[in-house]
Amino acid sequence: MKLHSLGEFSFISAITGRYFFNQTYRKCSIYQYENKIIRSDIILSNTLKIYVLAIVSFLVGTSEYIISGILDTIADSLGITLAAAGQLITIFSLVYAIFTPIFMGITSSVDRRKLMVFSLGLFVIGNILAFILPGFGLFVVARVIMALGAGMVVVTALTIAAKIAPEGKQGSSIATVVMGFTASLIIIGVPLGRIISSAFGWKAVLGGIALLGILAIIIIRASIPPIKGDKSVPLFKQLALLKKRKVTIGLAITFFWLGGYSIAYTYLSPYLLNVSGIEEKLLSGVLLIFGVASLIGSKFGGYSTDRWGVQKTLLGGMSLHIIMLVLLSLVTNSFISVLIILILWSFAAWSSGPTQQYNLATIEPESSGILLGLNQSVMQLAMAAGAGIGGIFVKNVSLSSVTWIGALGVTIAIVATLLISRAQSFKMSVAYKTSVSRKIDLK
Repeated sequence: MKLHSLGEFSFISAITGRYFFNQTYRKCSIYQYENKIIRSDIILSNTLKIYVLAIVSFLVGTSEYIISGILDTIADSLGITLAAAGQLITIFSLVYAIFTPIFMGITSSVDRRKLMVFSLGLFVIGNILAFILPGFGLFVVARVIMALGAGMVVVTALTIAAKIAPEGKQGSSIATVVMGFTASLIIIGVPLGRIISSAFGWKAVLGGIALLGILAIIIIRASIPPIKGDKSVPLFKQLALLKKRKVTIGLAITFFWLGGYSIAYTYLSPYLLNVSGIEEKLLSGVLLIFGVASLIGSKFGGYSTDRWGVQKTLLGGMSLHIIMLVLLSLVTNSFISVLIILILWSFAAWSSGPTQQYNLATIEPESSGILLGLNQSVMQLAMAAGAGIGGIFVKNVSLSSVTWIGALGVTIAIVATLLISRAQSFKMSVAYKTSVSRKIDLK
């Protein structure tokens, strides 16, 4: 509980916790935590703290998705195939999806700030190892360490955001942190990786992430107060939701929508260079435009859900998603045409994001938090499966086949959407008939 803020106080080291007298006197905050007086040496508004968490979330997300933008460069550097390089995303996503809920259960009682610092430290170590160690095998080990830290960082950031948010602002605070993570995928992460890689080499990307991670540890340690952990929901209770058919189908929409997207997206850079005929010097700009279109699509998806409902938004967005993937395979060597297709694909794909989140929250309203948590794991599994399946087709069929296979995945998501919509309509029809029957009986 925050007691009060003081001016003219000593500067407190974020690293050692020892007190150093600062002649310029910085403001600090005093907190009471487990009957101890705790001082935080950087005073920030809760809004700024939440944006710090969003930036940390962006940093972690970038380490996962940035590989897609430099896949061909990594493959050439390590002497491996594109398909093998694509498995670096698969490995990260699988480790993230499987071990994050386990580790969060084990560390549920740990102070959230300590857990955030520890998780960021693990994440930084993974990036440093990836930067300095040679060879594909050791790079895989480094990716596993990154993923173990990254999963705990994102979930802990969401928890802290909810706890420090002003009353009535918890939802928007969580959304801000989530936007930081997704922005690394849909806006900046991939084009940024390509630009830095072209200028300084692909390993410089990982070294830069490690340095920024160290800075993030210092800021988090200095600005976030100690926060008690919560009583955790056992993993088996979370998984019990999967016994419900509507929940399983709802999560299947996420899996096949994002999995279909990932099959094509993972190999987007080499696809544009080798199939679509985009010049190397134009690629970074194209990827940036692709990301901006994703953000616009995401915003439109939220607006469309409010105006026209979940079903129309999901079906419309995924239908356009499929059409653009098919057209991307048919249109080549025309920069403007390919760019328009990419913009519409990105817009359509990510219009489904906020809609699907809302869809899951309404399937089981009393368990929405748990269900959205499971959805995060399913999203990672979908990215892993998409990268893995795409790699198989790149190796055994052709690079150009990934758009067709991705379109097939999204088609399955449409079928799942229709199934769950039909089930909900049937339930509403039964409820209406029951209500009418009771009114007649009363008369």
